[in-house]
Amino acid sequence: MIVPAIGGLANTLGNAGANLATGQLGETPAAPAAPAAGEGGIGAGALEGAEATGGGTPSFGNALTEAISSLESSQESASSASQALANGTVTDPEAAVSTVEDAALAMQLAAQIRTKATEAAQTIFNTQV
Repeated sequence: MIVPAIGGLANTLGNAGANLATGQLGETPAAPAAPAAGEGGIGAGALEGAEATGGGTPSFGNALTEAISSLESSQESASSASQALANGTVTDPEAAVSTVEDAALAMQLAAQIRTKATEAAQTIFNTQV
């Protein structure tokens, strides 16, 4: 499923990013549970790639790059699935529709995360010291 994979990434990075901002680099967040077999979802590889760089501590830049690459690949697969569905060349229409819906949900989640991050940055910049 798509939402837990990216949601777990956001939770993991949220704590790591906060620790980095406050200078508490010794505290690392607990890793989320791995998805069941066949439930890799979009963004599932992002955590593995992030933890591989930096000795177990996720790198925000690497994790964000992996998540965006995963989002892009899901959009590409949804595009090809919808074209195959429109052409009538698809063998499993249910899988094609599921692929398109997963990509739509991934894009909505990415847009919501972007909006929340923008709002948080604006709040921080408007905070008077």
